[in-house]
Amino acid sequence: MPAAAFDVIKGSIQTLLGGAELSLVPGEAPIEEGEPLLRETITIDDLPYSFTARRYAIPFTRTEEVFCRELLAAFAAMFTGFKQEGYAAHFRTALLASIMDIAVARFLRGDHRKAFWSIQQLIQLLKNLSYQRYEGKPATTGFLIHRTKLPDLRRRIRYQKYDWTELKPPQAINDDFFANPLTYRFIDGLSSLFVANIQMQVGGIIRTSATAEREEVDRQTHQGAFSLLRSAGAGAFAIKVNESSEIEVIIGPDKLLVRRRGQWRIFDPDIIRSFLAESLGKEEIDHLLWTVYTLSKTRHGTVVLIHERSPRQLATLRRGSVGGGDPLSAILFGKVKGKSISTLKQSGELLRLLSSDGMTVFSKKGKLMETGFIIDTSHTREVVVGGGRTTAASAASYFGRVIKVSEDGPIELYHGGKRVYRFG
Repeated sequence: MPAAAFDVIKGSIQTLLGGAELSLVPGEAPIEEGEPLLRETITIDDLPYSFTARRYAIPFTRTEEVFCRELLAAFAAMFTGFKQEGYAAHFRTALLASIMDIAVARFLRGDHRKAFWSIQQLIQLLKNLSYQRYEGKPATTGFLIHRTKLPDLRRRIRYQKYDWTELKPPQAINDDFFANPLTYRFIDGLSSLFVANIQMQVGGIIRTSATAEREEVDRQTHQGAFSLLRSAGAGAFAIKVNESSEIEVIIGPDKLLVRRRGQWRIFDPDIIRSFLAESLGKEEIDHLLWTVYTLSKTRHGTVVLIHERSPRQLATLRRGSVGGGDPLSAILFGKVKGKSISTLKQSGELLRLLSSDGMTVFSKKGKLMETGFIIDTSHTREVVVGGGRTTAASAASYFGRVIKVSEDGPIELYHGGKRVYRFG
């Protein structure tokens, strides 16, 4: 029965882990060699069960391991509570509808055992708000949940030159919190945040517009919020509803949990860092991955190739370019060709280049080689099928590491003609 119940949520966990292969079997599974594995043992009705996740080429991160541990603990607890005969369908329905929210709340509470229900209430409140519209625009807002004492937090915030407005008396986060549109129009989650403790008492408002979030990628990827978390205590987090009606949970030092299209997903930069570690430097990787996340969030498609061979070999792959022989396009490209990913990110040009049509190609030194590139797929060793970007990404991945973003948001990693990871 546990294995059958596990099948109900298997698809959601696969989505969370980027397409990993999963199994839950009775007993303790033997240790295996080969592809990266994530393995946990849980106890249900005093019997051990082994959970195994396997993912080609991309190792599992610490964040994924901890989250899965909380997810499996929630699964075991729910299964134990729904053993009454004749209620299997009720259990499966509750499991499918609630297990991920429970896992997220357990993950966020850390060692603070009494915080589970208050976190779950906040998640549910923001899930409801994500469906809200005001004069045709999505409702957006955000909270910083701190673990330090409020006087200490205020002092640290002012030292960092954030604007702080205290609320007297503190306001409880309850079902009526968003009854007035000002709560999600005035506090938008991007330039301003509510500040609350783990008991969900809002003690103030912080404005982030005068901080590090001056550039579009930094704003969209919450770099100011990551900075704030360093002052908010161990276990602190920020949670927002964004303009795409998604819920984003920001966890220090640089992780995101994202509720997109009704499912929770983990955006862990360490996954892309490990994928590109042999192709780019650390700084170039970070600038690229956060720009890619911005494109995913704002629904702009792109294909990026880190070319691992010579410029001459790249020339043989060209089928054409989006600009064709347009002289103005050639002049504009000449202004950015050879620039590093870091330079392009700091000037704002990287986001604009990647949101243009065609493939963008960088060398292993992080220098721009091509933009608007159209690859000749006849050079690949296998027949590649799919949409235009999927075909281009699969074909290009024989010549280096490829990151693809679809127009509807998913980020995919390709290598050797195969998709090895998917987020979103």
